[in-house]
Amino acid sequence: MRRKSIQNWRRSNSPVLKRFCASIGKSLGLPNQVADYWDTMLGGKSSSTDYFENYLLSEIDSPIVIGLDHVEVIFQYPEIASNFFCLLRTWNEKAKYGNSLSQVWEKLRLVVVYLTEVYMPLMIHHSSFNVGLSIGLPEFSRNQVQDLVQRYGFNWDSDQIKQLMSLVGGHPYLLQTALYHIWQQDFLLEELLAKYTINVRIYSEYLSEQLSNLRQYPELYAAFTQVTNSPTPVELEWEQALQLQTMGLVHVRGDRVLPSCNLYRQYFNVSASHLQEFHPKSGRAEG
Repeated sequence: MRRKSIQNWRRSNSPVLKRFCASIGKSLGLPNQVADYWDTMLGGKSSSTDYFENYLLSEIDSPIVIGLDHVEVIFQYPEIASNFFCLLRTWNEKAKYGNSLSQVWEKLRLVVVYLTEVYMPLMIHHSSFNVGLSIGLPEFSRNQVQDLVQRYGFNWDSDQIKQLMSLVGGHPYLLQTALYHIWQQDFLLEELLAKYTINVRIYSEYLSEQLSNLRQYPELYAAFTQVTNSPTPVELEWEQALQLQTMGLVHVRGDRVLPSCNLYRQYFNVSASHLQEFHPKSGRAEG
């Protein structure tokens, strides 16, 4: 599921769920019969369920897997997200616990993939993503980073591994990016650790996306700025700490919060300073 698809759904005159049902049917090689099953009085969720139960799942003999990738793009559209994720939850429960038509729903498998680095409203998180088997991708451990370094052919000692992880933590993408550029001989590890300009260059797109995402939520951005500005772990409201931890920006230690890596501390400190230089009171640059 890509951003362009969501935008097309919004522009279309047909409701989102109609398009979703039709696209699944097309993938299964079945004729589009959405109009025959759609009841405007019952609404989109009920009609979608009816379409799957009495048509799509009934027409196939073997189980199907519906994989939804990059669903974090839907978080931007609450009017879509609320109904869509509620529907997925209902289908998951039907497939898991069964009902009078359990044999039909047992054919359905759902795989939902999303980036936790994108802000996810807690309402959506708790209501829609606390079902099924949740598999998170954790940060790399020290031993895993050591193994990755060796695979690049570097004979680094434990201090060098520690310094690299101090900068980027165990974040797979940040580690991979750093090691690739060092392998390409764009710079040495010592230069990466010492020069902030290198960090900005190789991580510019990633960091800009993180900054842009946070700025959409001023209270969350202010909370993270407080964390990056403090030399010691700080105490935040539980909801803010949870959101920042889910996004991979912080580590929570008891009731205290600290940046998950020094790269975030450096970058967001500078970004916050620039905002204050432009417009100290509002934190926004004037055009």
